[in-house]
Amino acid sequence: MSENEKKMSQQAQMVRGTAWLTASNFISRLLGALYIIPWYAWMGTHAEEANALFGMGYNIYALFLLISTAGIPVAIAKQVSKYNTLGQMQTSYQLLRRILLYMLGFGLIFALSMYIGSPLLAAWSGGGADLVRVMKSLSWAVLIFPAMSVLRGFFQGFNNLKPYAMSQIAEQVIRVIWMLLTAFIIMKIGSGDYVAAVVQSTFAAFIGMIASLGVLFAFLWKEGMFRAIFTRQPQHADINTNALIIETFKEAIPFIITGSAIQIFQLVDQWTFVNTMESFTDYSNRELHILYAYFSSNPNKITMILISIATAIGGAGIPLLTENFVNQDQKAAARLVVNNIQMLLLVLVPALVGAIALAEPLYTLFYGAPSQTALWLFVAALAQVIFLALYSMLAPMLQALFENRKAIYYFIYGLLLKCVLQIPGIWFFQAYGPLLTTAVGLSLPIFLMYRQIHKVTHFSHQAILRKTLLIAIMTVIMEIAVILSILLFKPFLEPATRLGSILYLALIGAVGIAVYGYLSLATRTVDPLLGSRAESLRQRLHIKARR
Repeated sequence: MSENEKKMSQQAQMVRGTAWLTASNFISRLLGALYIIPWYAWMGTHAEEANALFGMGYNIYALFLLISTAGIPVAIAKQVSKYNTLGQMQTSYQLLRRILLYMLGFGLIFALSMYIGSPLLAAWSGGGADLVRVMKSLSWAVLIFPAMSVLRGFFQGFNNLKPYAMSQIAEQVIRVIWMLLTAFIIMKIGSGDYVAAVVQSTFAAFIGMIASLGVLFAFLWKEGMFRAIFTRQPQHADINTNALIIETFKEAIPFIITGSAIQIFQLVDQWTFVNTMESFTDYSNRELHILYAYFSSNPNKITMILISIATAIGGAGIPLLTENFVNQDQKAAARLVVNNIQMLLLVLVPALVGAIALAEPLYTLFYGAPSQTALWLFVAALAQVIFLALYSMLAPMLQALFENRKAIYYFIYGLLLKCVLQIPGIWFFQAYGPLLTTAVGLSLPIFLMYRQIHKVTHFSHQAILRKTLLIAIMTVIMEIAVILSILLFKPFLEPATRLGSILYLALIGAVGIAVYGYLSLATRTVDPLLGSRAESLRQRLHIKARR
């Protein structure tokens, strides 16, 4: 295969993989955000407390998921890609069989640990018996998540991201159905106990994972791999399974450490905010939980949609980066790095700027008309997304280049900086403090990871600078169009209600998307993301692109 053909093939794989992961992440996150509209309303006067309780439970649960999987899914993708590149597919099957057994054991150990340790973890968070109930319900999902995520990683290693994406969507759809059904029955028909409703909403994670497993098994059967994986076959004499397991776990440990950054940073906030604020302010415990909801639980529903874009782009590129590294093709690796960063900024920057400009109707749509405190904390949480997203993309990219040790060191440096600044940050800036310290803490590993990726691949700084400048110019033009639209529509359409906010967001959002979409097609900036579809869109819309 010529270099040009290889370039086109890898770009096609990248586009296809990124499209599936981005779509599934976006749909999953969107469903995870939209459910809050009826759910929040049904909780009545306890809505903010319920959401804070939900958010605190999920932060701890998310960390347990990361620890219980030990970073194995991404490591499996990396290892499967490596052995497939070397023509050793049987090694990939044998590795998966053994890893699944280990992960079932991990799931049991960590589910029990979360269940038994929930009183202590709840106390650290400033919660009580209610939070204990929430965490115990979430421990069921920890039981099966490790094995399920390994199967996703296996498909990812083959650059076949459709099963991964479909399982993610199925998980979220079934989860949201269970959440809304039980919340409605408890709050509108039954006892009205909001804590019981939250417990059922968190238990929905387990129900969703069962659906996800079903989808993954169906794809294994369809692809003809089910029998090869789960039917015991004679081991090849030249395959040392134990050595493979050790190698995979060595690859996995860095992924769990660096991949848990956002959850660990959020847990630092959860374990310090209430206790620190109680020591020098007159806020009640209930008021502090509401403030916590304002800067953490409430924005998370929207910010995670944006962060999922970074996760999808970073995840789609891992097998291809590893393949190029193993083949010692530095040019291809550098090209993928530039494409990754370009695709992230292309989508994230306008989405983030647009979300900040429309923060009030966006908040109103999900949670009702905000107070000034709630609104400005929401804006601050949106602003820090750029740091969370860049870290979420760069960390797996660095590890795909086998720079695992440096990735761990960089994460630790950032966490130490966050911890040193946390208490003074809360003291001086109160609820804004945790957001500020997260942004500062992540800036350090982002800079170090970017520098190290450049050192390994020698990608072009100038190419990234040119693309970033172009994206910034397009975003400014889009923002001007959005501001003019706001001035035009505001006298006639007030986003003070949910219905008004939906119409407001639809009209002004459509203007922003149309302007930015036209510019990105005309400048060919969107081509790495859409591939050949970009040219067909230009022809259909009669857009002349610059050469």
